[in-house]
Amino acid sequence: MSISRNGFTLIELLVVVLIIGILAAAAMPYYQKAVERTRMTEAITLLDTISKAQQRNVMQVGGFSNDFATLDVAPQGAAGPIYYTKGDPVTGENGNGFEITMYMTNELGNGYAEATRFHDEHPLTYNYKLRRIFLETTTTCFGSDENGQALCADFCGIETPTAVCCSDGTANVCYEENRLPPPEEDEEDEYDDDDDDD
Repeated sequence: MSISRNGFTLIELLVVVLIIGILAAAAMPYYQKAVERTRMTEAITLLDTISKAQQRNVMQVGGFSNDFATLDVAPQGAAGPIYYTKGDPVTGENGNGFEITMYMTNELGNGYAEATRFHDEHPLTYNYKLRRIFLETTTTCFGSDENGQALCADFCGIETPTAVCCSDGTANVCYEENRLPPPEEDEEDEYDDDDDDD
């Protein structure tokens, strides 16, 4: 007499669950990085929008604004120089996004905005910030931990993880002064010689 078997044994089910678990564990870091790249793209778009709004503000009133509410593209609920993209827009409570901060002065006499990765309740897997000078088209990425540095390198198109890089593919800060040649020493010497003659 033969007995027909219509199901799976417990061992077979455990093996299938184990295989699915191994595949999920292998795929999870790639999934998290893809999600973080999407968040980063959102922040870059927001920094670009702020930069363009600040440029329009300069044309209209002759200067940069230090208050989101005065920009023509102010995010809903934003007031003052700090805005949170997720959770409460003023305090960041219950947020998992970016803290966007506008600064009005730097060594170039220009303004800039920074998007710092922020989570109100849990530690972050990727710690980094993005900086965009209002009058430039490039974005600087600062990675403050190993994962953040790897993400910045990926963003900048650099193979080696780095603490700072520019979206133009260089491993330095995106300031125009870094791209200008240093002043000619001969010219400075000529001025010094003229002063000595007097």
